[in-house]
Amino acid sequence: MNVVIPCFNEAQRLAPAAVARLLDEPRIDAVLVDDGSSDGTAALLASLAEGSGGRITALSMPSNVGKAEAVRTGLRHALAAIDAGTAKDDLVGYLDADFATPPGEVSRLLDDLLHSGAKVAMGSRVARLGAQVKRNQARHYFGRLFATTASMVLDVGIYDTQCGAKIFRDTPVLRAALEQPFRSRWVFDVELIGRLLTGTQDAAPLRAEDLRELPLEAWEDVRGSKLGVKGALRGGFDLLRLGARVRTGGKKEFFPR
Repeated sequence: MNVVIPCFNEAQRLAPAAVARLLDEPRIDAVLVDDGSSDGTAALLASLAEGSGGRITALSMPSNVGKAEAVRTGLRHALAAIDAGTAKDDLVGYLDADFATPPGEVSRLLDDLLHSGAKVAMGSRVARLGAQVKRNQARHYFGRLFATTASMVLDVGIYDTQCGAKIFRDTPVLRAALEQPFRSRWVFDVELIGRLLTGTQDAAPLRAEDLRELPLEAWEDVRGSKLGVKGALRGGFDLLRLGARVRTGGKKEFFPR
């Protein structure tokens, strides 16, 4: 499986040791995407790729286009590797560069997807007894409000749309969902899920039962998140706007016209 990791000004925060732990899982390779960083991120990613024995691919966006487009570009590159016969399997995914979701949890997601036969596996940040899920309290409550609204927009009972760890099987509807850029930099996860659940004329939609949420055993807020107050407010506004379009234009509004 190729895991896409979008990176913007991560030269001081992306931990090579964490990337190495991810690659300790022999089933996983990585696609690191520099989103037009202004620091040394591009050089760091190139160095990691050079020393990886072909298990890391480093891509560079010509300018800062946002996390959504960086992830979309990386996923399309991973799908092209499947077409070229250079991928290990027909699975792709993405993960945040801060490794708030530890590498071991990605392996759990992968196992869950393979054993369940699902088309999508998503991490879910559920704070519960026995789990080491540590979230900033204010971000947690804002996240619950956001997730509830996102679930209403999607008309599917998803607990956590915004966890940055997701894995997908290569399906026609996934490829269709990635053909066009997302409207929002911050709520592209909701748009992507919406596109998968609505499909196109040529790509059958996934069913709700094709998606699985796996409560994470470990997740921790990492200082230096790119999502500040302005970004959170913009994300909330984008979600409400997307919901309004869906209500007035039907589910196909997840796909830009």
